[in-house]
Amino acid sequence: MTRRLAEVAARSGVSEATVSRVLNGKPGVSESTRSRVLTALDVLGYERPTKLRGERARLVGLVLPELQNPIFPAFAEALGSHLAQFGLTPVLCTQTAGGVQESDYVELLLEQQVAGVVFAGGNYSQADADHRHYDRLVNRKLPVVLINAAIDDLPFPRVVCDDASAMEQSMEHLLSLGHERIGLVLGPRDHVPSERKLAAAREVAAAAGHELDEELVVRSLYSLQSGQASAARLIERGATGIVCASDPLALGAVRAVRRARLATPDDVSVIGYDDSAFMAVSDPPLTTVRQPIEAMARAAVQFLMSQVDASIGPVDELLFEPELVVRRSTGPARSRPVTAKS
Repeated sequence: MTRRLAEVAARSGVSEATVSRVLNGKPGVSESTRSRVLTALDVLGYERPTKLRGERARLVGLVLPELQNPIFPAFAEALGSHLAQFGLTPVLCTQTAGGVQESDYVELLLEQQVAGVVFAGGNYSQADADHRHYDRLVNRKLPVVLINAAIDDLPFPRVVCDDASAMEQSMEHLLSLGHERIGLVLGPRDHVPSERKLAAAREVAAAAGHELDEELVVRSLYSLQSGQASAARLIERGATGIVCASDPLALGAVRAVRRARLATPDDVSVIGYDDSAFMAVSDPPLTTVRQPIEAMARAAVQFLMSQVDASIGPVDELLFEPELVVRRSTGPARSRPVTAKS
């Protein structure tokens, strides 16, 4: 018992006397301190006293923007596997258009007294989005980890696939195939990962002696339909290669090429991002940038567990190197401009 008190006290940053008061249900302890002690108890794998067991299961919230994009179920599976090694159970929270939003899930998870929260693809990646619900998590000192790039103002550790490297690999691949009219299908202008990709594309183009044509940069929602509409505009503007910010966008681009009565890659090469499930068996198999999901999930859980004892900095960003996987959706550029066939 003495050893347990010492370990919980060290992890939560309070005295052993305070830990004892919490475990025995004594008054005189603030709610935030009480929450920190109980979180430390859960993270260390100790059973709660009987009278406290009903207050919170050993749960961790996984807040995702959707499940239609296969990359998010893949992250959820990998995160769940690593959480299980610590005796923690994921609570999957998926946002819906016009329905439950990220801020709603934050309130729900706080009510459930979860041990921590992992976000992927949330409001934190958009500068103009509402970020007020993150303040609740900061005030509660709840362990939180963000997957992929975020705005600078949030004091949460981030596990990030290097967007600049992903774009560099994609652009250099198309340039090596002779493409000069390269189009980009990116997220909104306030989307941090997309802005990192755009900055990298400009640098690669400049290094190759080109200037990135801004009319070949299209902003899009992250869906197959948006990818198709965006790529159709790029094809009309003469793009021979298209780099997309997600695999669903890239599949939409391939569909747009077909709708224009052209072929991929004979007329237009297409590159995706994520290397999510089934991209190797799409038609044609998709050249895409692979995120190291397993390694990123492992790091995210390690970040989550280490926050209790303050062993990491408040705004750490851990970058992971992506890998370009070349398949059959990219090929040499045609010598003449691409035009849609009537």
